[in-house]
Amino acid sequence: MRIVIAGGHGQIALRLERLLHARGDEVAGIVRRPEQAGDLLAAGAEPVVCDLESASVGDVARHLEGADAAVFAAGAGPGSGAERKDSVDRGAAALFADAAEAAGVRRFLVVSSMGADREPPEGTDPVFAAYLRAKGAADADVRARAGLDWTVLRPGRLIDDPGTGQVTLADATGRGAVSRDDVAAVLLALLDEPGTIGRTLELIGGDVPAVEAVRNVAAH
Repeated sequence: MRIVIAGGHGQIALRLERLLHARGDEVAGIVRRPEQAGDLLAAGAEPVVCDLESASVGDVARHLEGADAAVFAAGAGPGSGAERKDSVDRGAAALFADAAEAAGVRRFLVVSSMGADREPPEGTDPVFAAYLRAKGAADADVRARAGLDWTVLRPGRLIDDPGTGQVTLADATGRGAVSRDDVAAVLLALLDEPGTIGRTLELIGGDVPAVEAVRNVAAH
């Protein structure tokens, strides 16, 4: 398969790129800056320099031509303000979805966030609240598209501990942490499981192997 990942320099994206490359898939990662290319090459991915905040749908669609699936794993990142949460976490997601439809790429995965389905609680940090609202708006936009075979994944609190390969994946899991390694493993399994199309799933650490967890969700 050929997979194109938006936000290809992110920590989850780099982990997914390594997994895809290791099993022989062709993978490209979209990055904003040329100096980010080295990390993608080391992960076995083709770097594609394209700023999703300023590119046109046609620009991005050209990078998606011939792909079997697209994964939106981009984010404004730590240190960014509320405005960039909207322009990247919402705006770039919509642009990437538009481009996927234009390029005829139906399979579309979104890395979202737990809590994106509700208004942030009173007292939430304003920038984090903007992030959650942007993710929620992006999810709603993608889920409304008949032209995409979408799956939205909402991980809990992300940690850098080594992955255990064991997760809890469900429509609702309750709050919890999950390693970035395990998020990437679940994304890989989701790409292989058409039974998860049209599902919005929460993910935390657990005691079920990632592939099995995805199969279990697809069966119900």
